Amino acid sequence: MVNKSDKLAEAILQSRKLPSNRVPATGLVVLLHGLGSSSDDMFPLAQIWQNALPDLAFEVVDAPQAYDMAPPEFGGRQWFSMRDSQMANMIAGADISAPILNRHLDQSLAELNLTDRQLILVGFSQGAMMALHVGLRRPHQIAAILGYSGLMLATTETPDEIKFAPPVLLVHGTDDPVVPFAAMAAAASLLSTCRIPVETLSCPGVGHTIDQAGIVNGAAFLRQSLQPKD
Repeated sequence: MVNKSDKLAEAILQSRKLPSNRVPATGLVVLLHGLGSSSDDMFPLAQIWQNALPDLAFEVVDAPQAYDMAPPEFGGRQWFSMRDSQMANMIAGADISAPILNRHLDQSLAELNLTDRQLILVGFSQGAMMALHVGLRRPHQIAAILGYSGLMLATTETPDEIKFAPPVLLVHGTDDPVVPFAAMAAAASLLSTCRIPVETLSCPGVGHTIDQAGIVNGAAFLRQSLQPKD
């Protein structure tokens, strides 16, 4: 019998792409959506950033699993189930989706003739969890990680699992009712313990969303992390 994990391992991720105006692109920014969402929700952000940073390629990826907390016709996707949100279960779920995402990233980089050093992972909510989980464990160091309204999937063994230290920017609304604002400080503390350069941006009065300050500061972080090459 083929189990769910085996079926997922064969998954081919769907995505929406925005090519750069430069060939080859100077970098690739991959955006990961949140729980129950899809690439449609992150695509407008990619468009805003691509207009400001036209030498970069952008890609918004759909998670490999159907959202399991709504009827199938809802159409949402998930990186892992949140029916049981205990840390161990979330990590186990992320571990299943991680190789699927890594395979997709390898293919996207190869298509653009780019390396991991030219890759930034951006995630919102559960997508931020995946961006940190995967970005810190890639076989080679990536350029940076940008996480919005997420948290860090971690255990006491996590520092030993992290191989590289790409710069990280964490952005979180102070009034987030879904992922507690305190999750940002907890993630930043653990990243600092792992000697990973981390910056944080608190967005006063903002809920579980990305406000204008988050968009503008995110663009500046992308620009700083992937300086165009002449």
